[in-house]
Amino acid sequence: MDFDLSEEQRLLKDSVDRLMADRYDFESRQRYAKEPEGWSKELWSAYAELGLLALPFDEAHGGFGGGPVETMAIMEAFGRSLALEPYLATVILGGGLLQHGGSEEQKSAYLPQIASGDLRLAFAHTERQSRYDLFDVGTAAQRDGGSFVLNGQKSVVLHGDSADKILVTARVAGSRRDRDGIGLFLLDANAPGVSRRGYPTQDGQRAAEVTLESVRVDAENVIGNPEGALPVVEKVTDIAIAALTAEAIGAMDEMLKLTVDYLKTRKQFNTTIGSFQVLQHRSSEMFIALEQGRSMAMFAAMMAQEQNAEERRKAISAAKVQIGRSGRFVGQQAIQLHGGVGMTMEYKVGHLFKRVTMIDTLFGDADHHLSKLAETGGLMAA
Repeated sequence: MDFDLSEEQRLLKDSVDRLMADRYDFESRQRYAKEPEGWSKELWSAYAELGLLALPFDEAHGGFGGGPVETMAIMEAFGRSLALEPYLATVILGGGLLQHGGSEEQKSAYLPQIASGDLRLAFAHTERQSRYDLFDVGTAAQRDGGSFVLNGQKSVVLHGDSADKILVTARVAGSRRDRDGIGLFLLDANAPGVSRRGYPTQDGQRAAEVTLESVRVDAENVIGNPEGALPVVEKVTDIAIAALTAEAIGAMDEMLKLTVDYLKTRKQFNTTIGSFQVLQHRSSEMFIALEQGRSMAMFAAMMAQEQNAEERRKAISAAKVQIGRSGRFVGQQAIQLHGGVGMTMEYKVGHLFKRVTMIDTLFGDADHHLSKLAETGGLMAA
């Protein structure tokens, strides 16, 4: 199988790498984090001009028809630079739900706005009791004539505080943990009955608690089957996990680079500490863990659009397990080999480790996905 990038993919990768190298050094990133939204509107416009916001959408709706491999190139660059902008929330999750579940009218109305940078989305699916189960939905959607009335609370909504619209999962029928009976609704973030409390997360990103009190949603803002949204939600979540594994690879790659550079310059006992064989072994083990993670991130990208949902989920879970393990190992070694400086807020490596740790918890940590694999007999089960 050929894993080499095509000419177009290499050009995309080089363009994104240059943009982030020129405009997203660590000091700039810390400055962007202090903006009112917690990220840079100027960079968001630059992403739109470069076509990154339009990349995954089909050409009929203002996109470029890119797939998971192109997304992987973007997310690796974002991971190395610790990008703060709501690319995952708006383009991959929000845009993905509209692209894979929305009607032609909904796609035509919203996807071009995402591509131009004029519309920001958030996906509200997590509830306090749900852990990592996408089907555990207590938020209620009560039919009222031709519309729905939503009541409930969503937690840790990524970039929910700066979104223009929010995609919400809510239960139309059945009990709380039924797979059937779940609907997907598009809400105006400032609609009557919607309240948001934003806050920074441990890795410098932004999230919000979203409360819904008698929020009315018209039929044209229901995404797909009002009682059968879970398959689309699972599909788009798998695509998002594949993107996150690529972001983690970028962050791990940067941690390894910073660590090796530090070992080459830090002196002790009148010599650079990188000359000590035991530390060379440590950095070699970091490289091995990184490459193990990279191979599984590539596998996730390859399988993200697999039509067989069971095979796709197994592949994505396997990748998430390896990324969680590799990220923890690379991060712990990077911190230890840096010593105390690795824990300071002024140095990048600690922030990279925080981001990799948060990526592990998003949409299920390594233990959760290992349990899912065990239930299905493993990745190679017949």
